[in-house]
Amino acid sequence: MAKKDKPILIELWEFLKVRKKWWLTPIIVMLLLVAFLIIFGSNTGVPVFIYPLF
Repeated sequence: MAKKDKPILIELWEFLKVRKKWWLTPIIVMLLLVAFLIIFGSNTGVPVFIYPLF
C-alpha cells in the first residue's frame, strides 16, 4: 500500500517542530510575503494599493 503524501506546509511544520529550527520561521514568512506581492502585484489591480507602501 502506498504512503499518502502530506501537503508541503504540514511537512514543513513537522520539520520545524522536530528539528527545533524556529529561526527559519521569519525567513519563510518573508519569502511567502514576497511571493504574495509578486503574484498579486503584477496581475491584478492591487499594485495601486501596494505601491504607496514603498
